[in-house]
Amino acid sequence: MKYGFVRMAAITPKIRVADVDYNCKKICTYMDEAANEKIKIAVFPELCITGYTCQDLFYQDELLEKAKKALICIAGHSRILDGLYFVGLPLSIAGKLYNVAACVSRGRILGVIPKIFLPNYHEFYEARHFCSGKELNTTIVLGDQTVPVGSKMIFCCEEMPSLRISAELCEDLWVPNPPGISHCLAGATTIVNLSASDEITGKSRYRRELVTGQSARLVCAYLYASAGSSESTQDVVYSGHNILSENGVLLSESGMFTEGITSTEFDLKRIETERRRMNTYEVKIENEYRYIPFSLQSTTTELKRYIDPKPFVPSGKRERDQRCDEIITIQAMGLKKRLEHIGCKCALIGISGGLDSTLALLVTVRAFDLLGLDRAGIVAVTMPGFGTTDRTYENAVNLIHCIGAELREISIVNSVSAHFADIGQDPNVHDVTYENSQARERTQILMDLANQAGGIVIGTGDLSELALGWATYNGDHMSMYAVNASVPKTLVRYLVQYFADTSEDKILAETLYDVLDTPVSPELLPPEEGKISQKTEDLVGPYELHDFFLYHMLRFGSAPGKIFCLARHAFKEMYSDETILKWEKTFYKRFFAQHFKRSCLPDGPKVGSVAVSPRGDLRMPTDSCADIWLRELEDIHI
Repeated sequence: MKYGFVRMAAITPKIRVADVDYNCKKICTYMDEAANEKIKIAVFPELCITGYTCQDLFYQDELLEKAKKALICIAGHSRILDGLYFVGLPLSIAGKLYNVAACVSRGRILGVIPKIFLPNYHEFYEARHFCSGKELNTTIVLGDQTVPVGSKMIFCCEEMPSLRISAELCEDLWVPNPPGISHCLAGATTIVNLSASDEITGKSRYRRELVTGQSARLVCAYLYASAGSSESTQDVVYSGHNILSENGVLLSESGMFTEGITSTEFDLKRIETERRRMNTYEVKIENEYRYIPFSLQSTTTELKRYIDPKPFVPSGKRERDQRCDEIITIQAMGLKKRLEHIGCKCALIGISGGLDSTLALLVTVRAFDLLGLDRAGIVAVTMPGFGTTDRTYENAVNLIHCIGAELREISIVNSVSAHFADIGQDPNVHDVTYENSQARERTQILMDLANQAGGIVIGTGDLSELALGWATYNGDHMSMYAVNASVPKTLVRYLVQYFADTSEDKILAETLYDVLDTPVSPELLPPEEGKISQKTEDLVGPYELHDFFLYHMLRFGSAPGKIFCLARHAFKEMYSDETILKWEKTFYKRFFAQHFKRSCLPDGPKVGSVAVSPRGDLRMPTDSCADIWLRELEDIHI
């Protein structure tokens, strides 16, 4: 359970309708199997001890007494297991029958939660047999235990305070005001649902959307366990459709018409962090709620859930293409508004032949097209220097010609050489002054050309470079509108590829593909045998790792140790633990030390959930200390 991960499961056993002894044995067998798989929380379907489809057999005392004894047996079976289990049964209380979920752990029945909303329409006739438990708030005796009964219970793990669980039953979720809302506002981070949802055409999709949508709205973990195909098929069929969702993300689901365990790990720390971030999420600790403690062994949870190594990039091509078009449109609309507002019909962009400037140029083209402006108003400036290679130069020129912008070529060699002479810089000393002088000269050229043309300079730097401070202060760091400022490097690549894949211009497409194949480089050092000698990722580390660190740090506030744990799982086939740890330390050092560059960023549109604008998403002192983050990484022993 370290770092907030808990393995949980929805379990659909094969049952026999009204055969309580058989069902009890099946449930206990699955409890053992779940414990062997290190599952800490398990939920079984609605009325699983008897079967949901008993109909008027629910009037039979024999069935009800058998069900009660089975519950006591199941609770006893849990005595040596390290877990919390929810099972469904019919339970007679004060002469009335209720459809309930019982929570058991360590040999105890911790609580009984009655179903509130009883469907009595179409194929459902629950009100024929059961009473609503909406007003039920009492205690009952089961065996030698006094057990609380009521809908407002939250089961709280003593070893892991972020694990707080409430239950609802089937229809409770499908109504306009589900009890899960009240549960989460009272502090629950996990909702389990004991369900018996029959299968009709199209219902599985709606059920999936309902569960994932509710987990998103409530910012919670949601476990939905449904009755399976071993229920009676007299009039309807049940599919055992189990769904595990976390804050709107479908983590796992069962196949249709199957029995067994559907499990995954939930990240409760992530849920709590998200709730803290949302100041509109009003948690209200209500007196009418019972907060019932339970205990679990505090163990490290082995991750089996999928951890996306590229969290900024959708995995499926169709979704990725849609996202790319959406992002490019957001970027272009931001620039469109800026150009309209200042009455500007000219934009200046420095084109290097690299990914970032290519994307900025393509976004600017779209903005001009949206405004109905002549693309000749885009002044694309290539500024070859000491490190420029033929490959990047030719790609830059081809790009500009293909999109119909005005090409300006201004070499910076003479001006920078004169500047070196002015400040006494030895041109043979390839230090930071050597590099940054070139970047600042290029920015000066663009700014002055913009003044001449009455235009604005379009910034090309991306989110990843800003996070690492991989930009020359008052050089490429500065512009008049930064269209790429919240686009991470891993996503820049896919945006450019999207343009290439959808382009009808063969030369443009070929040029874009070659840009994609070119190593990322500022080209500020002389080439070696005509090839790029300065590769950014050799110096600061792989951008895919840095983007991963950035996403989990800013989006979820994850601790360095947790991020390392996630990264080693996501990149286990690509990078060694030593490599991941090395570059994570680099990330934190640079992120904190270089924040002064981010505190004075030019305007630019936010396109995703992570951004570093000092006016919006990231407010931090420029002289804040990174020591506690780095110390946690120093304590990691590989």
